[in-house]
Formats: sequence, C-alpha cells, structure tokens
Amino acid sequence: MSHDPYAEGVNELVCLDMPSGQAFVDRLTQAWSQGDAVFPLDQRLPQQAREIVLKAVQPTVIATVDGDHFAPGHKVDTGDALVVATSGTTGTPKGAILTHDAVLASANATSQRLGVTPDDCWLACLPASHVGGLSVITRALLTGTRLITHESFSETGYIEAAKQGATLVSLVATALQRVDASLYRTIVLGGAKPPASRPDNCITTYGMTETGSGVVYNGVPLDGVEIRITDSVIYLRAPMLMRGYRFHPAPIDADGWFCTGDVGEVDAHGVLSVHGRQGDLIISGGENIWPEVVEESLRTLASVEDVCVVGIPDAEWGQQVCACVVPQPGNTPTLEDVRNHVKETLPAFCAPKQLHLVTAIPRTALGKPQRQALIERYCS
Repeated sequence: MSHDPYAEGVNELVCLDMPSGQAFVDRLTQAWSQGDAVFPLDQRLPQQAREIVLKAVQPTVIATVDGDHFAPGHKVDTGDALVVATSGTTGTPKGAILTHDAVLASANATSQRLGVTPDDCWLACLPASHVGGLSVITRALLTGTRLITHESFSETGYIEAAKQGATLVSLVATALQRVDASLYRTIVLGGAKPPASRPDNCITTYGMTETGSGVVYNGVPLDGVEIRITDSVIYLRAPMLMRGYRFHPAPIDADGWFCTGDVGEVDAHGVLSVHGRQGDLIISGGENIWPEVVEESLRTLASVEDVCVVGIPDAEWGQQVCACVVPQPGNTPTLEDVRNHVKETLPAFCAPKQLHLVTAIPRTALGKPQRQALIERYCS
C-alpha cells in the first residue's frame, strides 16, 4: 500500500453532502462496507467556500440524500476510512487522511477512558464535518454503542436526547454554558479553550483533526498516546494519528512524531498544559503574552460579552496587544476600562494598547476564534 500523498488510490472517496442524521450514518456504513472512504462536507458553507474545500479534497463521488453522482476527483488507498478537512482558518484547507486502524484505535481508547458500557448512549450534535462531531458517530458505530444523531446542537435537542437515554455527549464551551450538565453521565468538551470552572462530569480534551479527535483527557494522554515537548512545542505519537494529508506532505517525522504547532508543557505528574498556538503568541518588548490569558481576564469585565485578543506589528515593541470586544448591550467599555481591568490580575505589559468594538467574534464550528480574520479586518 502506497503512502505517497500524491499517488492515485484504488477506492472511492465519497463526499457525504448531507446533514448529520440516520441517512448520513447509513451512507457512511455503506461506503465502509465497500472499502471506500468518506469525506463529510460542511453543510453550512457558502458556495465559494464549498468549492474551495471540494477542490482541496477532490472526492470521486458526491452522495446526497437524493442519491450519488460522479465527481472528477482522486481515489484513496485501501485502508483509508476518513478524509476530514482542517478548519482552514489561516489558508486553504487540507484533508487529513485517517485509516480504519486509526479510527478504531481512537474509538477503543476513548471508550476505555470514558468507561463506556452497553447501557450508554452517545448524542452526536456537533457538526459531522469536524472531527469532534464525526468521531462521536464513528466510535459509536465501531463499539456498538447506541447513538442519537442531531443535525446541530440545541438546548431542546440536548434535553430530549437525555430523555431518550443519551448518557454521553461531546460539546463545545459555548454550548456547555447553556445546558444542565447533570442530565448526562459524562460531557466531553473540545474545541476552544475550556472555561476555568466546569462541572465535575465534564472532561476537557486536547486533540485535533490530525489526531482523529481528542487524545489527551483532562491533561492525561489516552492509552498508547505519547507526548514529547521540544522547544516548548507539543509533539504527539499515537496509533490514532492520521497517515498524512491529501496531496500534501504531513509534519510527521521518520519516528512517527507529529508536530502539533501548539505550545505547552508536561508537569512532574505527566499532566499536559496547552498554552496556545505557536503563531498566536504575542511578543511585546521581549515579553511573551498568551492571548487566551488576556481573554480570560477580560471576560470577567462586566461590559464585555465576548472577546478575542490578537498581536499586531509595532515598530517600537515588535508587537502590541489588541483586544477585539463585543460589548454588553448598553454597556460599552473604553480602552482605559480594558487596560485597568487586565492590570488588576496580569502584568501591565499584557494590557491591550488597542481596542476595537465588534459585533461578533468570528469562530470555527468548534468555537475557536479566527484571529487572522480579525487582524485583517480591524487591526491591519
């Protein structure tokens, strides 16, 4: 079997151009039974973004609820199970290739850590086009766990699924804040940085498209997952790791280590702390400033509804801290308000030097802020 990302394979790549639900599950199951791989297409994409991701992934079959039709793409290798698009927040998206062995390893490791039993039932309510939502479906299928699928998250759907016996669910931080966590045995939390205070039955996860879902739970790696920190950057080696990107080389070395591009550290007890993306670090006057830390501070300011902090070029300091804030209705913060509030809990160099009031923070489907989009629109 070839692992050349540019090589033509022998099996179809079926684009699931349909919402999450039973038809989605049935078509995925059919594709796998025929030896084909699937690529779930985000149903919320506008036409231009849809064309970009389809051009990047190049499926050979487009499957809709009304049937299949041919697409002039490229086939996949035997053993490939999924192609999942990266978020593409900083450029053209890439398709991460996950094999059947990798997907099964993820399903087994996550289910074992969560203590999943035949009495459990998963609610899949995150977008199936993202690995956080798709992995709920695939682990339920592979472990024989009962599954309830919803097209998207809603508070009503969350409650109704619990009444139907759902005990496990994967959510993002914004959804967690809107629900009664006690309705489920376990909530798996992924996507954006988790809130500092959360229910005891909520497990925070660290992972990405390339790792097939979360591979570190509450800071502790799943069985079979290895972590290495080199120059503060997190490297992972695991059986659930992707085999590569479609049509692009993968940042996996000869020994199987994957460079995540995230910065973090492992303490004396083996617990991983993630500080943020390598490219998000703001260096101002020689001081390292993590935007997430400043954001956490600003979220406690009464006049702030939502916030994203970015670094912008500065001739004197190298970079300066810029806060993009969604104000609370009828309560607009000033730059002085923002700076004084940050300086109450953080060093003065962390205080923003620019403030932009915005109507919304652009985020991915899993809640991660799209910092580059804000920089380009407000801070350039």
